[in-house]
Amino acid sequence: MKFFEDNNQLFLIYSPYGDTIWIDNSFKDNREIKIGSTFFFTKENLIEKTESDEYIFLLGTREKEYYRIKKEILLLKYDLLLDKNLKFNEKLFRLPKGISIFSKIDKRLNQQIIIGGKNEYSLPTEEFLKLIKEFPTDRELILYTNSRVSNILTNYFETASDEQIKLNNYLEKKQSFPQKLSTDILKDYEKNKYQFIYESLKDMLNSTRKYKEKDWQKQILEIILLIYPKYIRVFENVTIKDYYSKAPKIGNRFLDFMLMDTNGYVDIIEIKQPFEKVILNHAKYRGNFTPHRELSGAIVQSEKYLFHLNKWGVEGEKQLNRKYSYLLPKSTSIKITNPKAIVILGRDQDFTEDQFMDFEIIKRKYSNVVDLITYDELMRRIENILTRFE
Repeated sequence: MKFFEDNNQLFLIYSPYGDTIWIDNSFKDNREIKIGSTFFFTKENLIEKTESDEYIFLLGTREKEYYRIKKEILLLKYDLLLDKNLKFNEKLFRLPKGISIFSKIDKRLNQQIIIGGKNEYSLPTEEFLKLIKEFPTDRELILYTNSRVSNILTNYFETASDEQIKLNNYLEKKQSFPQKLSTDILKDYEKNKYQFIYESLKDMLNSTRKYKEKDWQKQILEIILLIYPKYIRVFENVTIKDYYSKAPKIGNRFLDFMLMDTNGYVDIIEIKQPFEKVILNHAKYRGNFTPHRELSGAIVQSEKYLFHLNKWGVEGEKQLNRKYSYLLPKSTSIKITNPKAIVILGRDQDFTEDQFMDFEIIKRKYSNVVDLITYDELMRRIENILTRFE
């Protein structure tokens, strides 16, 4: 195969081996032909058949800085756009063994493939060329296959050769092209995001009386979802079954908020208003600061919710999935597997060193099921995240 450009058009010259009658018959019957397991041409794509039995096909048409190749020619979801400055040759389109490069890329994308040029959604030319070099060669594929077979045989035969060593030696010699990520734009965005969260939370804590409890909870929940991006769904006023409190009757418990992560696993979150002096009792008991009843109550409440949620188990998953099916991402289901609780309450800005230590002991005691966070600690966590961008 050869390629050439002329008058804003890109052409492919195909010189088949042996008889060419199969090509002529295909076009006569209005059937497409496949070249190199990569290109699919019809009679409409044929420009000329030369006296030396070379077939010249129109591959692409110039549009400003790109050549557009119709999706049907490469069996892609969208037309392909290639930078006009590329050096067009067979290696740009296919790998040994007839592997179509753009077909491989297309299967992993749901958008148009654009190579080079100034389009903001394009893959830079140098990165595309590196990608081609990173595809495994024939030699590498053979070594991988031999290594896989050898690893199995060595479990049963003492004389099996160690192909893994050959593969490792080959990979060590192979030049690597690590991907260079340009993250400056993302860093600026992340910095601005967390700065906004910090300032918003600071303003909220300075004017807590302006908020009703439900409004406060929803505002804090938005902040939590930004800080903990693993959670992708929030379910409000969730009813869970209680098989124990009023046995043999089945009662109900009500969760203010239930969180679901990217894999469908759920946790619960309790958001209390930021009242002061609700973490530790002011007076010491035998030299120690003990949990205030508000803190103890929040912990017990969360542990009970977790207990009933766990006991609900598989049946609970079925009921929750039926109820919230319209809110679930495709191929994701709610799973109840040792859920944990996040409890946000109180202030610690006036804590002494001894109070911080005793509170930390309390937190660690329950850390396997409950993550206790004060609003001041939430502020500190955001501050620490912001230091990453300095």
